[in-house]
Amino acid sequence: MEAKMGKFFESVGNFFTGGDQIPWCDRDIVAGCEREVAEANKGSSDELKSECLMRLSWALVHSRQPGDVQRGIAMLDASLSNTGNPLQMRERLYLLAVGYYRSGDYTKSRQLVERCLQIVPDWRQALTLKKAIEDRITKGDVSFSLVFISLLFRVVIK
Repeated sequence: MEAKMGKFFESVGNFFTGGDQIPWCDRDIVAGCEREVAEANKGSSDELKSECLMRLSWALVHSRQPGDVQRGIAMLDASLSNTGNPLQMRERLYLLAVGYYRSGDYTKSRQLVERCLQIVPDWRQALTLKKAIEDRITKGDVSFSLVFISLLFRVVIK
């Protein structure tokens, strides 16, 4: 019974806070990825450096720290022009979409997810993010509507 109540309150909390299925990343993981990139820059292959930078980008855009998310977005934006492989492009576009989603730019996030889905139409991660974006946009529209109606109601009553 207690577990069911916990899930109920979690789902209610997620509704009001906009909870989603996109994972978060702790600061310790970001720091570990930063150390990994520093080590890779000391003479490792370009492929290893690229892999380390992708892991760092993933950690940054999934961070709870807005500054980290912005750093991740900047890194990914800068790396897009150097991407020729469609699967790498898909990964970078997806991570950029996560970054913009985390920063609240749902329009930009949705555009990037659509580009991912053009590359791989049935990619479950991108479809899940697209749903989260649409849910967030819908909740924003509902919230705006409720505020507008309450303001209108106050004016009418006076």
